[in-house]
Amino acid sequence: MPDLSIKNVPAEVLDRLKVQAKKNHRSLQGELMTILEGAAQQKGSSLEALHSRITELGVRTGSESVKFVREDRDAR
Repeated sequence: MPDLSIKNVPAEVLDRLKVQAKKNHRSLQGELMTILEGAAQQKGSSLEALHSRITELGVRTGSESVKFVREDRDAR
């Protein structure tokens, strides 16, 4: 399995991670792996949730954005 290194982690962040690991009965390495795995799994669901929320709110870009893109493209 490949290694991952994070440099220049602020001391307060490291301290909070250590506390969180201890609270969850994990090593720091185990806690970091759990956080990374959770973040990697959320990527798709976060995009889906964002799309659902945008649709729910009825957000539209309107025809103005299409006009601006066409003008910019034609200017090249």
